[in-house]
Amino acid sequence: MEQIKTKTVTWIKCAGIRALKTLAQTAIATIGTTAVLEKVDWKVVLSASLLAALLSILTSIAGLPEVSDE
Repeated sequence: MEQIKTKTVTWIKCAGIRALKTLAQTAIATIGTTAVLEKVDWKVVLSASLLAALLSILTSIAGLPEVSDE
């Protein structure tokens, strides 16, 4: 049972780190593209970044290379 708990905690940490990286990358891309066209719309940046982070978490359910199956 302890091994399952440890794997779950490891998965949550890895998926969280991956989601935060995705969120930051999306924010950078969104800010960069909108700054060229007009002033930055922070609602768009936030919503796009949060959606990307959510999609990252959902994708992580399929498996994370950082967490071995063994």
